[in-house]
Amino acid sequence: MCGIIGYTGAKDVSEVLLKGLARLEYRGYDSAGLAVLKDEAIRIVKKQGKLEVLAEEVKQRPIEGNTGIGHTRWATHGEPSDLNAHPHNDHTEDVAIAHNGIIENYKQLKEQLGENGHIFKSETDSEVIAHLIASEYQGDLRLAVAEAAKRLKGSFAIAAIHKKEPDRIIGIRKDSPLILGLGEEENFIASDIPAVLEHTKEVVYLENNEMVDIKKGKYTVYDEFGSQVEKISTKIEWDIKQAEKTGFKHFMLKEIFEQPEVLKQMFQKRIKNDTEVVFDELIISEDVFKKIENVIIVACGTAYHAGLTGRYMIEKYARIPVSVDTSSEFRYRDPLVDKNTLVIVISQSGETADTLAALREAKTKGAKVLAICNVLGASIARESDGVIYTHAGPEIAVASTKAYTAQLGIMYLFTHYLTKVRGKADNCPPDFLKELSQVPKLAKRMLKQYRRNENKMKGYAANFHKYYLARNNKSCFLYLGRNINYPNALEGALKLKEISYISAEGYPAGEMKHGPIALIDENPWVVCLAVKGDTYEKMLSNIQEIRARGGIIVAIVSERDSTLKGKEANYVIEIPETEEIFSPILVAIPLQLLAYHVAAEFGYDIDKPRNLAKSVTVE
Repeated sequence: MCGIIGYTGAKDVSEVLLKGLARLEYRGYDSAGLAVLKDEAIRIVKKQGKLEVLAEEVKQRPIEGNTGIGHTRWATHGEPSDLNAHPHNDHTEDVAIAHNGIIENYKQLKEQLGENGHIFKSETDSEVIAHLIASEYQGDLRLAVAEAAKRLKGSFAIAAIHKKEPDRIIGIRKDSPLILGLGEEENFIASDIPAVLEHTKEVVYLENNEMVDIKKGKYTVYDEFGSQVEKISTKIEWDIKQAEKTGFKHFMLKEIFEQPEVLKQMFQKRIKNDTEVVFDELIISEDVFKKIENVIIVACGTAYHAGLTGRYMIEKYARIPVSVDTSSEFRYRDPLVDKNTLVIVISQSGETADTLAALREAKTKGAKVLAICNVLGASIARESDGVIYTHAGPEIAVASTKAYTAQLGIMYLFTHYLTKVRGKADNCPPDFLKELSQVPKLAKRMLKQYRRNENKMKGYAANFHKYYLARNNKSCFLYLGRNINYPNALEGALKLKEISYISAEGYPAGEMKHGPIALIDENPWVVCLAVKGDTYEKMLSNIQEIRARGGIIVAIVSERDSTLKGKEANYVIEIPETEEIFSPILVAIPLQLLAYHVAAEFGYDIDKPRNLAKSVTVE
């Protein structure tokens, strides 16, 4: 969601903040702003729209200084506008803040502060924080922020500055991410690592309810009771180039092409001698897994689809009952969870608000919680009983690609690990891990073939674009899959909706005659996931039914499948042949590419689709 960066040091703060905000654009935003402290005055500039609008304003009206905070806003309370953009200050202009989160009791606070003479300018909940800090200020910004935080209900990451305290920034977090970046005679705070990575690889992860007091040459972290806390910094292993496009037109396309290498590195690190899976960071004991009676997988969006795929694997091989729930619904249905339940939470960022809430609900009921996460030290990883990192590197495009296939990769590995721990190893084929290790090579070969035939996929997208316009914007997509590729039908539809804004729905193909078939005439394009496997013949029957009603079929098939090529399907996309159980990773890639090219044909902002944020850190 919203992005925060703060800097104090010797550099031109405006340049540092603008570059940092550019690294946070993937979080989604509708406005941006800076607050710079100099000569006992705070100057704020903020603009609705893209970051370029703010950058041009700063170019025309430079703001000098060495300490400041910046923010990209994703609107919750109050429409996107210059006035509602962050940072906000109080009516005396003594304090400026940037805020990520939602203040649930802002109306009551606003009324109380108004009675004491505070004058508000915006429609946001965040502005009350600046006024509250100003009302509590008695010469020490840290103490004022601490007192203000006690009165706030909701979630927040806050960066605050005061005009009378040069070279000082106070940061505090509750259920919203905030990290500290350590430099030489300079320090940073930010919502996420890419914002500071150009300047430092040493970061400190703040825990919930912790506060940091940073100056140019030092920092101090405090717990919620005001006691100093000793923190250990973490060195980030990836570099800034991994957060840049490096020749690709969009981050999404770059990240699609990174998938083979991400999976290759994962399997090389985790698989030993083609017979054993090793999770070095997993601290849950084997005895715990032996006693588990059921598994619940909880996630949102794309991660939820990875969890659905994981259900097929775990039930098939480990023979444990598995249910999958969306994080936003899990805690509201009073789930049946106890000490013999393993709850697996999946989140790319590790900061997803609904998934964090589900994690805490599971722990209060006595369940063991295992996190699958991409970001080292994220909240979900820290609060779970154990964690398995995907190590996919930074994912900048809002639409998830490599994080998804990395999550699938971990689900395969964990399934094998679980079967062995529980004495069910014979359920897995003896060459399971060896075959799995070949998937990255197959994915790499498939992407090479795509490069050679890129115009083919572009042509499919161009044809749809013409078709769509000719029918007055009435065409749509259906995605059909069966068995372990049914979740990919959901994921393919989600990808298309996210970045092309085209109506798309994913269904189990067997459910087509229970309603969706009514949609099929000459308008829908139907993406059929028809790779070789146990349900292949049934998919062929579904395709016949679609053809009989005039639907336009895009079939994703195994190589050397001549049944559909040029006959039953209008368009065919091939993937390398593999065992059906391993096909979801390979099927996901052409689904990503198809969505990418359709969005490109419509001319949309692929990396930053409207209304969406990379990390949903508020409910």
